[in-house]
Amino acid sequence: MAIIDWPLAERPREKLLNKGATALSDAELLAVFLRTGIRGKTAVDLGRELLEQFSGVKGLLNASRIEFTAIAGMGDAKYAALQAVFELSRRAMIETLQRDSALTSPKDTQNYLLHVLANEQREVFWCLFLDNQHRVIASEALFYGTIDQASVYPREVIRACIQHNAAAVIFAHNHPSGSAEPSQADKRMTTQLGKALALIDIRMLDHIIVAGSITVSMAEMGMI
Repeated sequence: MAIIDWPLAERPREKLLNKGATALSDAELLAVFLRTGIRGKTAVDLGRELLEQFSGVKGLLNASRIEFTAIAGMGDAKYAALQAVFELSRRAMIETLQRDSALTSPKDTQNYLLHVLANEQREVFWCLFLDNQHRVIASEALFYGTIDQASVYPREVIRACIQHNAAAVIFAHNHPSGSAEPSQADKRMTTQLGKALALIDIRMLDHIIVAGSITVSMAEMGMI
């Protein structure tokens, strides 16, 4: 049965308009995004198929263009639209951090870093550059590594800090295939970076580890 033949209150778009987006299931939200189905499948059916194929929302957002467009009814236009939605969400989060102090909104900071790093398949070392009021000036990946390590060079970190005229920084990196617990290498690297930054009067506020849906703050653990 086509969605247009469903009772009005059960149609995803109308349900969203009447009850809000949180009332919809993942498949229903995807149906609103997809707008139409294909022969023999409604947009909700396609949403369920995508979630099953990619093991949930996280896997779907992390799907490559080739993987996504291999699904019947999913072409370049829908892939581009999905990536655009994901990027808009990321930019909305960074706007919040640019407006508020990172120290007064640590949960927002961790949520943002989770958003940008959780889907990475290799280690990425990320940096939030902050002004003297601890608002975000810039946010960028500094180093890319392999599935279990990324080489970090203090000289390049200092260069980036000076380029952005940062007064403080928050570092983050992900553990794609491991625990969120900081490793001995993470602790050594953090200590080394802290000493290097202290020489140029830049504060290191935190180093956050991201693993799956978990974030661990080294500052909260008393390691900074």
